[in-house]
Amino acid sequence: MSELSVTFSPLEYELQPEPPDYATPLSPAPKIKAGHAISERSITLLTVAVLLGLWWLVTALALVPPLFLPSPVAVLQKFKAVAIDGFVDATLWQHAFTSVARVFAALLLAIASAIPVGILIGLSPRARAVFDPLIEFYRPIPPLAYLPLIVIWFGIGELSKVLLIYLAIFAPLAIATLHGVRRVDQNRLRAAQTLGASRWQLIRFVILPSAVPDVLTGIRIGLGVGWSTLVAAELIAATRGLGFMIQSAAQFLVTDVVIMGILVIALIASGFEYGLRWLQRKYVPWEGCV
Repeated sequence: MSELSVTFSPLEYELQPEPPDYATPLSPAPKIKAGHAISERSITLLTVAVLLGLWWLVTALALVPPLFLPSPVAVLQKFKAVAIDGFVDATLWQHAFTSVARVFAALLLAIASAIPVGILIGLSPRARAVFDPLIEFYRPIPPLAYLPLIVIWFGIGELSKVLLIYLAIFAPLAIATLHGVRRVDQNRLRAAQTLGASRWQLIRFVILPSAVPDVLTGIRIGLGVGWSTLVAAELIAATRGLGFMIQSAAQFLVTDVVIMGILVIALIASGFEYGLRWLQRKYVPWEGCV
């Protein structure tokens, strides 16, 4: 046995890793100079500037006829003209206010109904058996497919326009709320139940705050779908609205008004999106901890 131990001891000694030399200082990480650091906002602005530059270059070289792609200067001039003189019996601000009012009304209705439905589906298997098939049945259907049915049932007034946008927002918001309810930490629920919390208190102080990040994400997704549905909604005998203005301009090949309307919708929708992102960062400090 002594010979074996003597034989294997050198091998064991060779296999042992050498202890690190803690006395040797680690080489410092390379520092990035502040002057060479590029922020995300700078990259975003640079991207927009490049796209505008390409647009201007294509129109300046006359690679595309102005009828199909007007220059940025022509679109800006049309923006001023429509803002002051109007287009199809309304100024740009009146068209924009009407569209924002329709989307905002549909959003409020969706928040008031989709969030409770999502919470109910997440907490009750019976409620899920009732609502889940209905939501999954109509969710993949494009809004233009059931637009004629809405017109037949509800006429051509404002109700049909708001209802079409509402249905587009409802499903993403309800599904996002359901996902947020399912992500609630079970330890938090058990801790609250141990302290004697009622079912309503569990929903109010544990489930709903934990689901807020997903709810805000659902609102962001729903708003994107709602703005894309706006043009279809304003096909219903509308007299004002950005979608109506774009459709009217397209019929007469007024391309600069079409592009201007698209850009205005994009700017308004981006404002809503960045506003919701700011709310999510500021008022949902527990995001990422659920």
